[in-house]
Amino acid sequence: MLPLGRRLLAELVGTALLVTIVVGSGISAQRLSPDDAGLQLLYNSTATAFGLAILILMFGPVSGAHFNPVVSGADWLLSRRGTTGLRGRDLGAYTVVQTIGAVAGAVLANTMFGAPTTFSTKDRSDWRLWLGEIVATAGLVALIFMLARTRGGAWAAPAVGAYIGAAYWFTSSTSFANPSITVGRMFSDTFAGIDPASAPGFVVAQVIGGALGLGLVRALYPTVADAVEDVVVPHHFVAGPEGPAAGGSQ
Repeated sequence: MLPLGRRLLAELVGTALLVTIVVGSGISAQRLSPDDAGLQLLYNSTATAFGLAILILMFGPVSGAHFNPVVSGADWLLSRRGTTGLRGRDLGAYTVVQTIGAVAGAVLANTMFGAPTTFSTKDRSDWRLWLGEIVATAGLVALIFMLARTRGGAWAAPAVGAYIGAAYWFTSSTSFANPSITVGRMFSDTFAGIDPASAPGFVVAQVIGGALGLGLVRALYPTVADAVEDVVVPHHFVAGPEGPAAGGSQ
C-alpha cells in the first residue's frame, strides 16, 4: 500500500469534496426550485451520483476512496487475520480524517453560496428513516465488497455512483449511508442538512446496515477477505526498480 499519510490526504480531500457536492447541490436546488421538493431531490441526487463517481476515479488509486467509516470498518474487520487491508491504526486515522473532511466540505459549500454555517434544524428522527438507512448502507457495502471480490473494480466508480443516486429515491432517508457524511450535513441548515439530534439514530442504523451487508457478502463469497485491497477500487502498491507495478499508483 501507499504510505498512510498520502492515503489520509486522499480520504480527507475526497470526503470534503463529496460533502461539498452534496450540500452545495442541495443549497442550489433549494434556491432554484424553492417550492418543488421533487426537483430539489432530482438536482441533489444527480449531482451526488456523478460527483461521487468522479471522486472515486480521482482518489481511489491512492486510498481506495472509502470516504466512509462503515466501509473502512468493514475493510478492517475482513483484514484482521490477513496481511493486507486496513490495520487498526489505519481505521482510526481514516475515520478521523473522513469526519474532519466532511465538516470542512459543509463549511466550504456554505461559504460558496453565502449560507451561514449553523447546525441544521431538519428533523430526521423517524424510525422509518432509520430503516431506510439500514437498507441503503447494507446495499452499499454489499455492492462494494462484491465488486472487489469479483474483480469488478473497473465498474466501482459508476456502480457506486449509480447506486447512491438511485438510493436517494428508493429509500425513505434519501440514503446518507455514511456516518461521516451524516456529521458533515449537521453543519448546513439547508435541504441537505440533518438536525444533530437525529444524527445518532442515522449512525446506528448505518452501522447495523453495514454489518448486514458484510454478512451477506461473506455468505455469498466466503473468500471475500482476499480482496480487501480492491475496496472500493484497487490501491495496492508494489515498488520495483522502475517504480510502481501495474495496478498500483504513484
